Amino acid sequence: MSEDRTSGSRAGATPAARPVTDELPVYADRVLDVADLIPPGRVMTYGDVAEWLGDGGPRQVGRVMALYGSAAPWWRVVRADGTLLPGHELRALGHYREEGTPLRVAPRDADGHVPRLDMKRARWDGVTGGPGDEAHS
Repeated sequence: MSEDRTSGSRAGATPAARPVTDELPVYADRVLDVADLIPPGRVMTYGDVAEWLGDGGPRQVGRVMALYGSAAPWWRVVRADGTLLPGHELRALGHYREEGTPLRVAPRDADGHVPRLDMKRARWDGVTGGPGDEAHS
């Protein structure tokens, strides 16, 4: 990746503090590269990212996103149940609405009535509908 992930964050990034280091761990860089590949309006779960990499697991990906996620479109790497990132629901929701990410209406008894992601429609398989794939609409 040409962007320097160690010297700041992108606009709209999560406010979670992350250590500033001279160099990202290799695994973190790989996770963030995958996050960068996820097209607008689509998502991958933490487990999807680990599976796509063939390394680590959902917790390792989650840890990378917590520490370094501000350097990537953090709202596109999500929980498998489609719930929005706790503490960042409204910021994530703004990104999802801007990108046209499929959402499910929140039930009336849900805390804050925050919608969930429609995982059947929003989930990206890492191949189709991605960068350079003209078949996705």
